[in-house]
Amino acid sequence: MMQQILRDMFVDPELLAELNEEQRQILFYKIRQEQVRRWTARESQEEGWKRPLTRERNGDVQWLQGRDGEVWVWVMGDFPGDKPYEMIVKELMEERARRQAQLEAQELWRKKEEEIKQKFRDAITKEKARLVAGKWKEEAEDRKAAKQEEERIQEKLKKQEEEERQREEEEIRRAEEKRAKELYMSLEQEQKKSEQRDKEWEEQLCRSKAADEEMTRKAHWARDEYKRQSLRAIEKGHVAGLSGHFQKQSHWSHSTFTEPSVSPVPSNEARPSPAWVRTPRPSSREMLILWFTEEQKPKQAGYERNGNAIAPWFHGIISRDDSETLLMNAAESSFLVRVSEMIWGYTLSYRTASGFKHFLIDASGDYYSFLGVDQNRHATLADLIDFHKVREQNSV
Repeated sequence: MMQQILRDMFVDPELLAELNEEQRQILFYKIRQEQVRRWTARESQEEGWKRPLTRERNGDVQWLQGRDGEVWVWVMGDFPGDKPYEMIVKELMEERARRQAQLEAQELWRKKEEEIKQKFRDAITKEKARLVAGKWKEEAEDRKAAKQEEERIQEKLKKQEEEERQREEEEIRRAEEKRAKELYMSLEQEQKKSEQRDKEWEEQLCRSKAADEEMTRKAHWARDEYKRQSLRAIEKGHVAGLSGHFQKQSHWSHSTFTEPSVSPVPSNEARPSPAWVRTPRPSSREMLILWFTEEQKPKQAGYERNGNAIAPWFHGIISRDDSETLLMNAAESSFLVRVSEMIWGYTLSYRTASGFKHFLIDASGDYYSFLGVDQNRHATLADLIDFHKVREQNSV
């Protein structure tokens, strides 16, 4: 199963849901190792295809060197006489606010200018109409006096127009200054918010990096622990001898499990070939029954080590919910083994103080091992259970 996952670089979501956190970390670690291996192999292959690129040059580039003989580099703000970064940002924001305020003031003045012109055009038109309609103009003998009076009125209106234009210009100038200050304050607040967001992003990035380092540390610890367990198993000899250190339990086994580690498969017996074609994963309950009957029952899977009795921890084909229901009222560290519905293998369901854990056992080959770790390989299912059954140790 592990070889298939590494070959396809894909983990079925339902299968991933069956794994606990530590098994997921180890599985992702192995997938990452495989990605790096493939990338290295591809890079090595592509190196042979590459040819050195040559380009004709008309001249050489000479870099300015500093007093130390190295290439001279100028960092804005660090050189004597350079403005500090804060001052540069402040000047840029002031200039940006000033330009924006000028544009708004120009647009406002254009509208005001049109209003003033239209206002005095209407005033002149009304005054002309009044002069024409007035009886005094019709009765006046001196039409020159009437003309002078008209010119005097127009001059007065122009003077009023100019005074109003000056007042409007002064008002717009004050509005422009006020608007420039408002825009600068707005830009300054936005700059502070941006700096705060950058700071929060950096803090989040630091937390993310710390979490990644912690996950990597846990994965390395698990790998080293598995290797340590493997060396301990090799020193003790045949793994079956470990089961004599523990007492048999009743229907529930109140014990804990250590992490799986690598051990040789102590079986050289020839296994009969199955009389049916096995799919990559179980597709129905009937397929599980056929697989267990054809392949697992001849291996005494689910039986006691030295007998023909079914082991008290084996519960056949039951669902995850059923296993948790059975373990609900059991003591902490109780466990059972059931046929997995996700892979060709089994699931070890385990009772903890806060809930339940489920560990997949791969049985797709000629051995039994926990999925997603540096596996200890065992000849029988009972060997795997007895090997990992310990007392007064940390649980998996």
